[in-house]
Amino acid sequence: MSSQVICLELSLPWFQVNALAFIPSPDKTPIQSEWALFSHGYTSHKGDCLNWATRLVEAGVPCMIFDQPGHYLGSFHEIASLEDFKEHVHELFAEAFVRLQGLLEQQLGFGQFPANTGVILGGHSLGAYTSIKALELPAFASLNRVAVAVGIGIGQRQATHLFETAFYEKTLSIRRQLVSPHLDSKEVFAWLKEAKENMVLSNQRIHMITGEDDIVVGNLGMEVFQDILEKQGNVVSTDKPKRLPHHEPALATAHIYSFLKNHFGWI
Repeated sequence: MSSQVICLELSLPWFQVNALAFIPSPDKTPIQSEWALFSHGYTSHKGDCLNWATRLVEAGVPCMIFDQPGHYLGSFHEIASLEDFKEHVHELFAEAFVRLQGLLEQQLGFGQFPANTGVILGGHSLGAYTSIKALELPAFASLNRVAVAVGIGIGQRQATHLFETAFYEKTLSIRRQLVSPHLDSKEVFAWLKEAKENMVLSNQRIHMITGEDDIVVGNLGMEVFQDILEKQGNVVSTDKPKRLPHHEPALATAHIYSFLKNHFGWI
């Protein structure tokens, strides 16, 4: 039997998104007791995390990847306001966890899988921030949890997003229409910068992966955010590959797997 991919929707009172669950074959590889939940960056879709989930499910890790609300490349579900997004988007990680647990228990026979002991919350850029924020959700309080944040930092340069660089200048008007009107890029970027600079979080484990060639985060942007988190008592490690441009998060796959294998002691 090969690994299964299951299509589903995640729903909260404020929004609905599409998701894909990846269930490892119980007779192909040792199944890990940790589960992984991933989401993507601004204007993108869950496909950015496909390589991450594919690599982990091959290693026996049940995974789910899901779209950010109001992101039309993922689904056409709308959102009512930016405030709803800011206040509740990170809660989708808890909903994804509950739905993944339900799939393992009800549809596939939970007895084939070990009891869950840990959770990996991860994402790229916007998804990286929301995964870190989700660490303190009650749903994960009893679990060994870690956030794997790709392409994240506090930019130390004038341009605050790929949209504001020459790379995407010619497609700017199109790409801004790939998200809900409530997710205007200027407002979203300003919120993310302020949220990271003023983030209140303690006693969490976070691993950040940002490329040397990431023109959005920029030089030392990851380190600035690391310093903010460490001063609050979080354990933060970093990885800075030479080649991991902001618009190619799939290239982080090997770095994510290597860290998690060492962190959890996977064989």
